[in-house]
Amino acid sequence: MSPFKSSTGLPENLAAALCYLFPMVGGILFLSLEKRSRYVMFHALQSLFAYGILGMAHVLAGAVPIIGLLASALLALLGVLMWLILIFNALQGKWFKLPWIGPFAEQQIQRL
Repeated sequence: MSPFKSSTGLPENLAAALCYLFPMVGGILFLSLEKRSRYVMFHALQSLFAYGILGMAHVLAGAVPIIGLLASALLALLGVLMWLILIFNALQGKWFKLPWIGPFAEQQIQRL
């Protein structure tokens, strides 16, 4: 467990994992509640961006006949794998960054 607490009163690593445990909702919740932990804010933003993009990709895949069904199944598998990896790394206290999304989320945190 992290010795540092977020402004929500939870340990930082637990708060960061909750951002991923409840995709979109967790990110929005912790982004609005967190006031001081850059670690939690980073994971909240990365969660929002990652699952927002994944959701849009599902919608686009659904608009393509036949191949869209396969693409949607692959996206679902990717989403579950990403979910497990992100939760695991957040609980360990790692600043795990997804390609393209992680650096973008980090840039947005530095602007705050």
